[in-house]
Amino acid sequence: MRLVVLIAATFAAAGLWTLPAEARLSDDQVKAQMIKESIADYSGNCPCPYNSMRNGRSCGGRSAWSRPGGESPLCYKEDITPAMVKAWREANEG
Repeated sequence: MRLVVLIAATFAAAGLWTLPAEARLSDDQVKAQMIKESIADYSGNCPCPYNSMRNGRSCGGRSAWSRPGGESPLCYKEDITPAMVKAWREANEG
């Protein structure tokens, strides 16, 4: 068992252990990650209509996404273009 762990660690450290092509995220998974990152980067309380305010009520039309101007967080998969997915992949998947 120790030998297997040692061999695995050696390959991983040498960068020879790569993920198979199937491990690449699907477009829907990339979009979900982009939305998660966008919401995390938003400094206010109501980035998206489906989020909750501090008092527990739904943000709805008070959300940044719903208001013109200012910040525009990504809240829905439909907000994300194929070009945005491509740019995210280039920046994050190498």
